[in-house]
Amino acid sequence: MKKFKIGIVGSTGAVGQEIIKLLEKREFPASEVRLLASPRSAGTEVEALGEQRTVLETTPESFDGLDFAIFSAGSDNSVKYAHEAVKRNCVVIDNSSAFRMDPSVPLVVPEINPEALEEHQGIIANPNCSSAITLMAIYPLHRRFGLKRFYASTYQAVSGAGAMGPISLDQEVTEMVTGAPVPNALPSAFPHPIAFNLIPHVDTFREDGYTKEELKMGNESRKILSLPDLKVSCTCVRVPVYRAHSISINAEFVNNVNLPDAIQVLSSFDGLDFVQNLNENLYPMPVFSSEKENCQVGRVRVDHASDNGLAFWVTGDQLWKGAALNAIQIAEEMINRNCLRKIF
Repeated sequence: MKKFKIGIVGSTGAVGQEIIKLLEKREFPASEVRLLASPRSAGTEVEALGEQRTVLETTPESFDGLDFAIFSAGSDNSVKYAHEAVKRNCVVIDNSSAFRMDPSVPLVVPEINPEALEEHQGIIANPNCSSAITLMAIYPLHRRFGLKRFYASTYQAVSGAGAMGPISLDQEVTEMVTGAPVPNALPSAFPHPIAFNLIPHVDTFREDGYTKEELKMGNESRKILSLPDLKVSCTCVRVPVYRAHSISINAEFVNNVNLPDAIQVLSSFDGLDFVQNLNENLYPMPVFSSEKENCQVGRVRVDHASDNGLAFWVTGDQLWKGAALNAIQIAEEMINRNCLRKIF
C-alpha cells in the first residue's frame, strides 16, 4: 500500500494529540508524521506512532514534501499558513472555522457528503464539532423522509473550550467540596461558575441574541446537506461534563414519518450506534461516547408538537468525530477516491 506524508499543525494541543492517537489506532498509511506548532511549543518532545518526535515550529517551508496537513491551531494560523501549504502541493484539512463557509472550500463529513471532496482546490474544511455530531443523526433521517427544519439544544462538554475547560471545572469542584480556595488557581475559561451549573453561552453573542456557535450549526448544516433554505434554530449550552457533547433535536420532515422506519435507518447508518432500550434505562450518554469513534442516537420518538416530526437525542466525542477523527476520515476518503492531487 502506498504511504503518505502527513503534518499536524497544532500537534501539542488537545485536538492535535487526539489526531496522533487516532492515526495509530486507525493504522493510517503514514510514511512520515511531521509535528508542527507555535514557536512556544517548538522543541517539545511528543510520542507519536511509537517513537519520540520533536515538535517543529510552523513555517511556510514546514509543508515541503507533505501530502496532507491537518490544521488544529485556530483560524489565525489557518489563514496564515493554509495557502502556503497548498502552494507546496500539500492538501490542507482544516479544523478551524476559517474556510467553512468559503464557497470554494468543501465542508465535509465523510459519511454524509464525501462526493464534495472531488471538487477540492487544496483546502477541505472540517465542520464545527456540534454540527458534525448533530448531522450524523439527522442525515439518515433526511435521506429517508426529507428534512424541512430542525431545532437543537446542545449540552457541550468543558473540554470543548480548550485545555483550560477541564482545569476550570476541576478547580471549582475542589473548592466547592473542600470549602477552601485552590492554591495558585488559574483564571476560569468560563464567564460564570461551571461546576454544578449550566451556562447558556458558547462562543460570542451577536446583535440578534444568538451566539456564533448557534449560527454555525445552521449555516454548516445547510452547506453540508446542500439545503440552502433549511430552517434551523439552536441553543448551545456549556455543561459540567468533561468530554463528549450531547444534543437534543426536534426535526420536522417533508414526508410522513413513522417510528419503525426511523429506527431502521438510524440503526443501519455507518458511524452511528442506535442505543435505546427504555425498559433497561439504556440511552446515549456522554460518559459512553467519550473516546468512541461512533456517535450514539436514542430516545427516538414521534414529536407531538409538529407534523411529520421526530424528537431524538445524540451524543458524540467532540474531540474525535467533532474534530480529529473526522479530519482523518477525510484524508482516508481522499486516498480511497484517488483525488488527493486532483488540482496539482
